[in-house]
Amino acid sequence: MASCRLGTLGLLMLGLLLASSALPLAAQPSEDAAPPDRPNVIVILADDLGYGDLGAYGQRKIRTPHIDRMAEEGTRFTQFYAGSTVCAPSRWSLLNGVHMGHAHVRGNGGPPLRPTDRTITHLFQDAGYATGMFGKWGLGAEGTSGAPQRQGFDAFLGYLRHVDAHDYYPDSLWTLRDGRLVERTLDPGTYSHDLLADEALAFIEAHRDDPFFLYLPFTIPHAELAVPASSKAAYMSEDGASLLRPDMPFPCCGVIGTYDAQEHPHAAFAGMVSRMDRDVGRILDTLRALGLDDNTVVLLTSDNGPHVEGGADPGFFDSNGPFRGLKRDLYEGGIRVPMIAWGPGTVPANQVSDHVWAMWDLLPTLTGLAGLPDPDARRRDGLSMQEALTGGDPPEHEYLYWEFHHGWVPHYIQAIRQGPWKALRFTEPSGATRLELFNLEADRAETYNVADQHPEVARRLDALIDRARTDPELERFRNPYANRSGDQ
Repeated sequence: MASCRLGTLGLLMLGLLLASSALPLAAQPSEDAAPPDRPNVIVILADDLGYGDLGAYGQRKIRTPHIDRMAEEGTRFTQFYAGSTVCAPSRWSLLNGVHMGHAHVRGNGGPPLRPTDRTITHLFQDAGYATGMFGKWGLGAEGTSGAPQRQGFDAFLGYLRHVDAHDYYPDSLWTLRDGRLVERTLDPGTYSHDLLADEALAFIEAHRDDPFFLYLPFTIPHAELAVPASSKAAYMSEDGASLLRPDMPFPCCGVIGTYDAQEHPHAAFAGMVSRMDRDVGRILDTLRALGLDDNTVVLLTSDNGPHVEGGADPGFFDSNGPFRGLKRDLYEGGIRVPMIAWGPGTVPANQVSDHVWAMWDLLPTLTGLAGLPDPDARRRDGLSMQEALTGGDPPEHEYLYWEFHHGWVPHYIQAIRQGPWKALRFTEPSGATRLELFNLEADRAETYNVADQHPEVARRLDALIDRARTDPELERFRNPYANRSGDQ
């Protein structure tokens, strides 16, 4: 029996031995330990939503309570810029992290995404994220290298071509089934936006236990102006008159010829924005209900400034806010757009930031937030603005650059912003150029051209415009008026 007993010294030595053997186990994490949760990411891209179309940005005629609450619960940015002043190149910029000085697509009517384009979706998909898109694509049709399933999407429902997205009551939409694009026939009277929102909610529910990247390029409020009566009714009186007077009928059909008539375009436009607001609220509420809100970042922005097609009236709504210009302009109203970031576990609440950044920053920002590698980082123009989302000190751009030419615009336009200075260079059909210079801190409406008062700044930015770009590979996006004058 005595042999089974330990003395005081033996007990002490045994305790030290047990403690020392346990220490390495406590200090070293198990190889089977689960990695920390990776954030879910949702990017909501409205179509032609102006800076001033939301209550959070000063709108007083259209009700957007859910997006306004999103801004209160997150961070609202006042100096965020679209990739371009029209649809396709802006979306190309978002997906590729490249500005218009280096983009392959610099206008509408361009080619599909190429097999060599490694988009933000590829990076999330390669990292094991579920990837979904519901809305307007416009960067590659069936059978091309730009088809959604070839650009990193696991799930898709929407429009492949921009022109088809003018119709809110289509007969069919495209979807992915077993990795292939097929047409999905819709019931008569289906409002496409509702279906896109429902599919987005189903995607979130299906991947509640997986990290996901969700891209929602909604078609609202792009023309045509059409919305179910339930949303339009909020802006109509009981006797069927518009409350947003004067509200003159839009007869049909616009330049493109695809816009249906609308008796009350003001009420319809307001109803469309409010319906999108409703569905943004549904998305945020679903994240809360599923317990995903503290590990999900949601961004809401627009592809360019407000439009005038289909009976839209940006002047009535002050859709461009305090800025000059609309869609197809490189003045601020054409390219400065709303940006609201929401994420209770990541993004500070009730903040307003005047940090200057742009759509081509979204790729490095969101992949950086998720900790994803990017083998093609050197070819991107974007900077990671992760600190802008988390309340830190984000980096400053040396400059922001855009260029644009459209068939019915009688000049080729380039624009550059550096600090408070913004320069626009117009190349006329003769080949002659003129430069406009604005100090945005003193004149955000770009009312006073101060090029003559600040010739040294004008010369610097004029030279920087040339340094910021390379000639487009495709002839259709090149300056058609270059080298027609001895000034070029």
